[in-house]
Amino acid sequence: MAIQTITTPAIATPKGHYSPATVHNHVVYVSGQLPIDASGAVQLGSIEEQTALCFQNIAAILEAANSSLEHILKVNIFVSDIALWPRINAEYARIMGHHKPARIVVPCKALHYGCLIEIDCIAAVIP
Repeated sequence: MAIQTITTPAIATPKGHYSPATVHNHVVYVSGQLPIDASGAVQLGSIEEQTALCFQNIAAILEAANSSLEHILKVNIFVSDIALWPRINAEYARIMGHHKPARIVVPCKALHYGCLIEIDCIAAVIP
């Protein structure tokens, strides 16, 4: 089975040499999403706003790959300040609702463009 590259006009075109996502064997691998809107502008609002925009981008990518937030299997969250974690977790719970995929939170130093958060995920393609 070939690897399918996923792109969508609903998010900014990546500036680096990578795809927003790839699909192989009915699994979607979504690249790390920063809080960047569809025009390519970095949005450095509150951590809640940054988290929501990352998930907005992920949802658009998953839709283009015939998947959805409800089909996420694993989430990786990179955060520049672990003290923000309670606020991120509350926004994450609001967005994900009853769905609780496997997850990892990685405290790290500064993220690109001064963003506070970057999120990637793995999801199943909807049959």
